[in-house]
Amino acid sequence: MSAPPRPALLAPPEEVSEPPPTDLGMLRRLVPYARPHVLLFGLALGMMPLAMAASLVQPLLIKDAIDSALVTRSADALTSTVWWFLAAITVEFLARFGQVYWMQLAGQRALAKLRMDTFAKIQRLHIRYFDRTPVGRVVTRVTNDVDSLGEIFASGAVMAVADLLMLGGIVAFMLYLDWRLSLVAFAALPPLALVVDVFRRFAREAFRAIRAKVALLNAYLAEQVQGIAVVQAFGREQECALEYEGINADHRDANYRAILYDALLYSVVESVAAVTVALVLYYAAIRFAGLPAGETAVWVGTVVAFYEYIRRFFVPIRDLSQKYTIVQSSLAAAERIFGLLDRDELDAPQVEAPAPPADLDEDEVIAFRGVSFGYREGTRVLDDVSFSARRGEKIAVVGATGAGKTTVTALLLRLHEVWDGQVLVEGHDVRALPPAALRRRFGVVSQDVFLFAGTVLDNVAIGDADPDRARASECLAQVGALDLVERREGGLDARVDERGANWSAGERQLLAFARALYADRPILILDEATASIDSDTEARLQRAIERVLSDRTAIIIAHRLSTIREADRILVFHRGRIVEQGTHDELIGEDGVYARLHRLQFEAPAREPAPLAAAGVG
Repeated sequence: MSAPPRPALLAPPEEVSEPPPTDLGMLRRLVPYARPHVLLFGLALGMMPLAMAASLVQPLLIKDAIDSALVTRSADALTSTVWWFLAAITVEFLARFGQVYWMQLAGQRALAKLRMDTFAKIQRLHIRYFDRTPVGRVVTRVTNDVDSLGEIFASGAVMAVADLLMLGGIVAFMLYLDWRLSLVAFAALPPLALVVDVFRRFAREAFRAIRAKVALLNAYLAEQVQGIAVVQAFGREQECALEYEGINADHRDANYRAILYDALLYSVVESVAAVTVALVLYYAAIRFAGLPAGETAVWVGTVVAFYEYIRRFFVPIRDLSQKYTIVQSSLAAAERIFGLLDRDELDAPQVEAPAPPADLDEDEVIAFRGVSFGYREGTRVLDDVSFSARRGEKIAVVGATGAGKTTVTALLLRLHEVWDGQVLVEGHDVRALPPAALRRRFGVVSQDVFLFAGTVLDNVAIGDADPDRARASECLAQVGALDLVERREGGLDARVDERGANWSAGERQLLAFARALYADRPILILDEATASIDSDTEARLQRAIERVLSDRTAIIIAHRLSTIREADRILVFHRGRIVEQGTHDELIGEDGVYARLHRLQFEAPAREPAPLAAAGVG
């Protein structure tokens, strides 16, 4: 039975640098992270010549042992050589242990800094980046990609220079023993170098593909976990499993290619090593075949030592091939990490803001002056919008979906840049204020309340390094949520799961109002703050809203018109423009857009039968 066809998966393309950076360029980018730990790296590098010398001297000691047994027949010389050999093994063990330990310790410290820089960069990126980039792909940069880069240190690949020095030392000792046998062994190097260069080109592409597929796997998995309730409700488990199977198969195939190149390279090195040993032994047999038995015994130790050097000669070559594979995988990850770090798409970058208008009223806390904006070129969401809010004034914003209501708050917080006009907060153009200073003026309560994993106190006093428990309790009491919290085990220390999953929508909203009250910001934004709750909870929230709005300037975005009857002024948006403004009674009297919205919500036609009754249900 044939496997089901893979579905066509649409995903945002991977962002790659053009042209791709060189291996040396990527390694150079790691130097600033390694520099603070130069002492540890120095200790690791200092162990390298000691380990190398202890390793290189061992075949010579084997030669001396054989000569002592077959040529001089001296038991004392043989015993001494054995003790020297044990000392060499002990020194090599201790030196290699220190080399690996200090190298990995320094590497992990360097990667911890790189991981923090990547996380900090993610926090500074413009919101547009997250709008088009799946969350799993962003997470991959900080987790999988940094871990893959860490393999350079964990595998000792960064010590590849030690393998090169070891090769040089082995070549020197081989030439010292017998230059003719050395030339036979070295004949294998040119074709081996050619093969390694060919595999290098293919391996880098294979590992770049693997990193891209890992990001896609994580992105899809994150989406499915976040939307699992919808998947189960619509019975889409099988379809989602097929989609994931397709992505997983692509990831598997990318790994197949990398494994193929790795296995071929390893096999080539091993085969060349075996052929080289055979050629050297064959040449030695022909060369020494005609010598008398006594003279032949003199060369036995040399040939055995030479065999040991040949064996050791291909060990670093084989290790270099394996480490090269790891380096290629790590550099593919580094390319993606530094690609993210190099992005200049920053949140609220410094710009030269125009001066505030001369006629600005000092009592105006918020002012839009001829503001136009769109999320895509050529499509305006706001078109020449002008309004202001005076200190303590409550401004409600209503309109159909897509009219531009939430965009107003995004521009106030400078999450996006205006195309034309000015957005002013307390007399300053938002572009002239540092983002942190601007946003500290605002408290925000949105429809989709985000609670962090932790405790109630952590979420109410968010951003406070030393939370005030008494103040948090007072804020919860003022919004009518203290009794809900005290009924939970732990009270203020009650557990909050990821995204507040163990709290109802209404409870999360009340905690959000308490959070806004605790922050005590002069300007408040309520963005559909009561849109997803039941009527009973709405009554409780109305009292919370009244308390939070007291003595504050507020922008209230609402679909439920019952929540904004008492607003000082209501702005009615339609297709990106303000088409009406006034109090509730004034707008009802005008019988315009607002009046029609009001009738749709509160004046359901009495002659229509109830839907369930009409269907015979009840």
